[in-house]
Amino acid sequence: MAATLSKLDKDTLVSMLVKNAACNASLKEEIEALTATELPSQFPATAWAALPHKGRTFPKYNEADTKGWFVSICDVLIAEVQEELDIFELPTYEKEWVHNMLDYNVKGGKMNRGLMVVESARELYKHKEMPLSDHELGRFAVLGWCIEWLQAWLLIADDFMDASVTRRGQPCWYKCEHVKEIAINDALILEMTVFKMLKRHFGQEAYYPQLLDIFLETTWQTEVGQMLDTLCINLKLPDFTVDRWTKIVQYKTSYYSFYCPVALGMIVSGIKEQNAYDVARDILVVMGVYFQAQDDFLDCYATPEVLGKIGTDIQDKKCGWLFVNAYNGMVDAKQKQLLDTSYGNCKVGSEEELAIKALYKELKLEDLYQQYEKDSYEQIMEMKKQVDAQGILPWSIFDKFLLKVYKRSK
Repeated sequence: MAATLSKLDKDTLVSMLVKNAACNASLKEEIEALTATELPSQFPATAWAALPHKGRTFPKYNEADTKGWFVSICDVLIAEVQEELDIFELPTYEKEWVHNMLDYNVKGGKMNRGLMVVESARELYKHKEMPLSDHELGRFAVLGWCIEWLQAWLLIADDFMDASVTRRGQPCWYKCEHVKEIAINDALILEMTVFKMLKRHFGQEAYYPQLLDIFLETTWQTEVGQMLDTLCINLKLPDFTVDRWTKIVQYKTSYYSFYCPVALGMIVSGIKEQNAYDVARDILVVMGVYFQAQDDFLDCYATPEVLGKIGTDIQDKKCGWLFVNAYNGMVDAKQKQLLDTSYGNCKVGSEEELAIKALYKELKLEDLYQQYEKDSYEQIMEMKKQVDAQGILPWSIFDKFLLKVYKRSK
């Protein structure tokens, strides 16, 4: 049976199975695994440095505990990294280091980005009246973890550059006594595990170049946003405009956190119309900008216990939503002098920081934010007309994303 199946194109085979409503689900998963095993490597030049391509068995999807199911797949992926390191005959200490680094940095948090890949796929397949097996859901979870691991390495680097103290309720990775500057190399290693994961699980697929393309493009966009953010340290406060803030958050946050999870589901589900991607991107970028304004607001107003980290935007001289709105048109000369003197020139919990937070309250920035949140929500909902007019994507995808972030408190 396997010899015969290996001659079939996998996408064609799966398509045939999807159209056959009477097809047994377990048989479908068996065929997927067999075709994955039998297909030859498309990368002969580097085949020596890769694990044998084989069908992976994923934990059964658990709708009652999607986070628990999602984390269990992360454990499978960490184990695969360990297997792959055996090819390089690394000493036990280095292998354990990588395992501990992954375990410390990639888990935790809300995991909304990764889970939204799975949710997007479920809504898309439902919309197209295509069944989704546990095996296929597991593969979407792999793509979800690719985004989570992408975020993890960005956070390691970001925390180091910002001299942050805590992340997700624990010390930042570089703050661990045995890590320090090694965190930079760990961030680079973690970045490459994303691309290794993509190749390991999707290298045989016809759409693999599209997956590679969007991860390369998304990484580039995020790093450009990070550059816009970090170079603020060399700029003067009058350079911190609302326009600059918008550019920073669009590239640093919107693409990898909002657009990429949905686009991945679209790619794998076979959507090829560019206008569908364009409409999805427009909506999700607006949603991502709103999310970052929300994050900036919470950095100032949420407690560390609720936020999971200590807010350091004032200390770090961040071009944040609260500051750019206050500084550009809301303050008088005396208030502006306080910001010019103390913003980015004080410590967390200092009198100067508390004075700036008091100024934000005096300016009623909380009220301004509430109005901004309302306007953003209405802008997003207005875009529903474009989605409905196309009929390619279900609005439920955007609805689920919005439900996760709208009026969040942490």
